[in-house]
Amino acid sequence: MKRNINALLLVAAFAVQSAFAQAPAIKISPDAKKTVEGVTAKQLSDYLYFVASDEMEGRNTPSRGLDTTAKFIAMNLSRWGFKPAGDNGTYFQKIALTSQATDPANNTLSIGGTAYKFGDDFFRMSGNSSVNGPLVFAGNGWMIKSKGIDAYKGVDVKDKIVVLAGKGFPRGSNLTGLPDGVTQKDLTGTKGVDYADPVTYARQHGAKAIIIIASPQLAQAWGQIKNFLTRGNLYPEKLLESSNDAEMPTVLVSGPVGEALFSGESGNAASTSSFEIKKEAAITTGSRSETKWTQNVVAIWEGGDPTLKNEMVAIGAHYDHVGNSPETGCRPVNGDSLCNGADDDGSGTVSVLSIAEALAKAPKRPRRSILFVWHCGEEKGLWGSEYFNKFPTVDIKNVIAQLNIDMIGRSKPAGDTDPKDKELSGPNGIYVIGKDMMSSGLGAVVDGTNKAYLNLDYDTRYDDPKDPNRFFFRSDHFNYALNGIPITFWFDGVHVDYHQPGDEPQKIDYAKMEKVARTIMLTMLQLADNKDRPKIDKQLPPELSQR
Repeated sequence: MKRNINALLLVAAFAVQSAFAQAPAIKISPDAKKTVEGVTAKQLSDYLYFVASDEMEGRNTPSRGLDTTAKFIAMNLSRWGFKPAGDNGTYFQKIALTSQATDPANNTLSIGGTAYKFGDDFFRMSGNSSVNGPLVFAGNGWMIKSKGIDAYKGVDVKDKIVVLAGKGFPRGSNLTGLPDGVTQKDLTGTKGVDYADPVTYARQHGAKAIIIIASPQLAQAWGQIKNFLTRGNLYPEKLLESSNDAEMPTVLVSGPVGEALFSGESGNAASTSSFEIKKEAAITTGSRSETKWTQNVVAIWEGGDPTLKNEMVAIGAHYDHVGNSPETGCRPVNGDSLCNGADDDGSGTVSVLSIAEALAKAPKRPRRSILFVWHCGEEKGLWGSEYFNKFPTVDIKNVIAQLNIDMIGRSKPAGDTDPKDKELSGPNGIYVIGKDMMSSGLGAVVDGTNKAYLNLDYDTRYDDPKDPNRFFFRSDHFNYALNGIPITFWFDGVHVDYHQPGDEPQKIDYAKMEKVARTIMLTMLQLADNKDRPKIDKQLPPELSQR
């Protein structure tokens, strides 16, 4: 028996070695090398000094500076002959943003006869009406049949106010985060029948309003989030799952209010079953709304193969930054209060633009088409890429891979001992995230192209699903991966000027930026010319399937 097993192992090992031996090494053609030499440090510098200038005002979403940057990108795309791939024959995918400014004077809360103060004790999350009624605790508020989860089991919430235990930050109709042990992939079937989020389920059962008890993490950061939540909110209209989501009065209450709410009751926010609360509440929520606009910038360079040109390699970057908003962490330094975002993500923005220019001047078109997307609102929560993946202006299922560039312009100088630069990559290094997460074929192309060209130091330490920095979640590639598209993300690492006024064009290592951008462009060309698209042979780890 042992001999047979050993023989099988030897055969298997030989087969694996043979397979690797037969896998052709990637070779970079002279024409491809010449094409990518169209990306130059001088060109990158010229574009970046414009995009990250004070005149662009930090490119907040939405803002005049961001709109000006979008027009600058579109103007060049038109000059170079790119096909517009936005709305109505333009380069712009317009996105309507609902701005809701909460009116403190028109938001009140009382529980059990005790009145609470807006801002100190509670915040409005949604709704523009007044309600009152008895209270019912309903855990996380979810219903998921496949997991046997039903928050309303044993209770009636009709004409009552539902109290939910928060986990994370309330967002849209997902007020409490997914229940423990549940991922986005578990939400299968028909919404409202096979599963229901807290808002949907509350509405279906006739609840009047929702009170969310702040999670311990939010409760501890109550003072820090006060300025953010009292500003109201801004969010892409179409990303709200239903216009009705905003109609149900919903408030977030502090830890002390939660304790008072459960005082004298049979359970608390940690209870595993639902129960009626022997108190009543009165809630008034109100806001003032207006619509603002922003845009993604989208273009296509059509491939030269009659059949393969229907498929696309996507390349993108976010062209927004944080402006001069103190709420985003941008703090004045030596009188400079404007965060220009040269590295984050001016470096990605102009690298993609320079790649587009070099591609337009190439003597030969790649076989597949190239989809260029400059995303807005990344700093707000990956808005632009989420919007593009949910409401694409192209047949997004024909995208074979997405290459994301977000911060590739800085390098750690010799002798730098600043602890905030500890993880900053060096002049010949770059972090590469996600290349092997979904497709070993994509990973082979990414690695093989680099080794056949400049052999940069590719650091993959952040590929760990348990990465405490959560970098996989923090840029636009994430929404493409959720959409079933294999991705790769290039990133130089967090540094001392991250989201600070010091992130300026004069601090960029343009020689490094040129090397990284050229390598990414070669990877793009290799994917575009390969006979087969990268096969998805791995499932995205569950830890990476939701933010």
